Amino acid sequence: MLKDLRSAALAVLVFTVLCGLAYPLAITGAAEVLVPGKSKGSLVQDEEGRTVGSRLIGQDFSARDDLFQSRPSVTGYSASATYFNNRGPNQATLAVQQRRFALDYAEREGIRVSEVPADAATTSASGVDPQISVENARIQARRVARATGLPRQRVDELVEEHTDGRGLGVFGEPGVNVLMLNLAVEEER
Repeated sequence: MLKDLRSAALAVLVFTVLCGLAYPLAITGAAEVLVPGKSKGSLVQDEEGRTVGSRLIGQDFSARDDLFQSRPSVTGYSASATYFNNRGPNQATLAVQQRRFALDYAEREGIRVSEVPADAATTSASGVDPQISVENARIQARRVARATGLPRQRVDELVEEHTDGRGLGVFGEPGVNVLMLNLAVEEER
């Protein structure tokens, strides 16, 4: 029996070292060589090396009228609490929530509620979707151009430059990463 315990303990130790240390280090090293820049995750840093956000996590820019705004979030854009609102189409609370989001968006952008893009009035499945639709970005471009003093044409160009295509060329719709677009707007000033 003691022999079996030693064998089991040795197996646990060997597999812990192999699977818990050696394999992750080897994969991280390979990633550093094969895809430098992506191997450390999605964090974005400014010129001084400070982390300003993540390409993969939506953020709240509502305190700034001179920047593009993310989709509404029921999580407060918290990456540690991602979830959707769990409301169905027959629940009145969902209709009220979407109406409130649409009214706020229409007022901020100076458009009619009927012109509000769907992603501006609905939350994403995770609550932290980093992208908005191209239509949403084009509507917001008017406000951002006015607030920043940048030419509208240049803001539209920035939207185009930061528009991602469909996944694998066929899945989903093109989208605009709000953080990356806002960093480009800040850089243009």
